[in-house]
Amino acid sequence: MQLEIDEHLVDSANGTSAQSGAILKTPEELINIVSLFASSSVWIDRVRLRAEGRWYERLYYGPDYDIWVISWLPGQSTGFHDHGESSGAFVVVTGALEEHRPAEGAALAVPPGKSRAFGPDYAHDVRNVSLAPAISIHAYSPPLSEMNEYELDGSRLLPREPVSWNAETLNQERIVQSRELRDRPYPLNIEQVLSAARARLHRLSATEAYEAAAKRNAVLVDIRPDAQRAIEGSIPGASIVERNVLEWRFDPTSSARLPIAKDHDLEVILICSEGYTSSLAAAALQDIGLWRATDVVGGFHAWRAASLPIVPASKTS
Repeated sequence: MQLEIDEHLVDSANGTSAQSGAILKTPEELINIVSLFASSSVWIDRVRLRAEGRWYERLYYGPDYDIWVISWLPGQSTGFHDHGESSGAFVVVTGALEEHRPAEGAALAVPPGKSRAFGPDYAHDVRNVSLAPAISIHAYSPPLSEMNEYELDGSRLLPREPVSWNAETLNQERIVQSRELRDRPYPLNIEQVLSAARARLHRLSATEAYEAAAKRNAVLVDIRPDAQRAIEGSIPGASIVERNVLEWRFDPTSSARLPIAKDHDLEVILICSEGYTSSLAAAALQDIGLWRATDVVGGFHAWRAASLPIVPASKTS
């Protein structure tokens, strides 16, 4: 069945077709993507449980792959289906699932931390047969655009008649959020906006940010204006990208991007003076697909208080 693509989600890919110049991911690469995404916390607050059927939301859409989160109540299942021309992978974050394939006989248990990967036209039925909810992270390359459903006839799978999905069933969370936006009072004050931004971030202490930059090549970005750095001091090795051009420098589809901004998986850690502007800026980077973007709690003041390396103000120009 053909899936209708939500215009809001397509916007995050800047209108680029998944087939135009994209370097598609292998199933093994997709395992790395879902495992890395599952280890973050950016998706946790998005999850909902839905009694009528599995709940799912596409959290990232790029030219070469997309990422989904799915929740499963006991007894919920996909039914037998494939993913058209897309390869895929999924990892169970919590709970347990089973994968059923007629050709393989017994079901395969997929416990927490276990991943599965597959190529195009791979048909299976994934089920939650446990007594507890389950959550899983899925990725597809090229981004999922087609699914074909099957009926099990003995050991054979027979294609069902194509059934169209509409946008409402494609993205349940978007509807929930729009209702929340409709029902809540306006205008929001800045504390509410800041709180909403931080709820999406896995914020780091100054020491954690230092270690992330040193040990896993995370990109530490100082977004303070030049005048503020001249007064407070600077961080050796940090990239200097002022707030007003931040999105253009890190959007992989932007003609003004930095050379390091090659894809949306880049781990970007923002630092401002006290950790307020950086939270809003990190949420803005997540809005354009950099799902690992975050910031430093307490900003440069916390960095200096932790006795981490700095260039004193008297030596900055």
